[in-house]
Amino acid sequence: MLDAALSYIARGWPVFPCEPGGKAPLGVLVPRGFKDATRDVEHASRWWTSFPNANVAIPTGADTFDCLDVDVEPSGSGYGAFNRLKRAGLVPDPIAIVATPRGGMHGWLVGSAQASGRLAKHHIDFKARGGYVVAPPSEVNGRPYTFVHQGTGVGMLNWSAVRDLLDPPKPVAAPAYIGPKRGDYGIPGLAVWLSTRTSHRNDSLFWACCRAIENGAGEADLDELVRVAVTLPGDDELTEREARRTVRSALRTARRTA
Repeated sequence: MLDAALSYIARGWPVFPCEPGGKAPLGVLVPRGFKDATRDVEHASRWWTSFPNANVAIPTGADTFDCLDVDVEPSGSGYGAFNRLKRAGLVPDPIAIVATPRGGMHGWLVGSAQASGRLAKHHIDFKARGGYVVAPPSEVNGRPYTFVHQGTGVGMLNWSAVRDLLDPPKPVAAPAYIGPKRGDYGIPGLAVWLSTRTSHRNDSLFWACCRAIENGAGEADLDELVRVAVTLPGDDELTEREARRTVRSALRTARRTA
């Protein structure tokens, strides 16, 4: 384990110890978990000299790598979702592929500042900023993590695109009476109407985008509707990221019905 830890440090990656045979940080040495990871050879040597069987873990994110975690559990397997992502061209060539103890896999990908995420019903996890992975040759329940492929490590996984493909937002049809008069379906009229919405802003933005697209607006034209939607005061706030997802959903809906 010490040799492995030092080999990861040689690549410029910080490491920290987890419980022998487990995934939890070894709290007696790293009370802050992955935040205590180190690139210092002497520091790491002291850790693994004290606990030679401690598993080796690496924080994920921009300083190391992102990880697409495909789980295999009694409730299901993530390989079906993973194959959908591959067919859609959303999985870049990895730095490495690691077989995990329960039959799943970790795809180590170019690191980014994206937040970690999870799609539980698809048995897919994404470990990036704020996450970590247990690395080979660590073992859990007597079964090791092992490298099965070394790749070029070119290209970054877009977790937002993964989420949109596997778990797209469900558009909500607005009531027939909602919205301005039909003559006001241009961007200015829709923006004025949207500025009056004090609730259900996501649904209202979706409806307004669909009407604008039907009236000939392109994706760039919808920026004004996004600006209005995210600056409205009140409790029913909408972030720009949520608004952009709604715009993409409206564009997909418009293409399907065109």
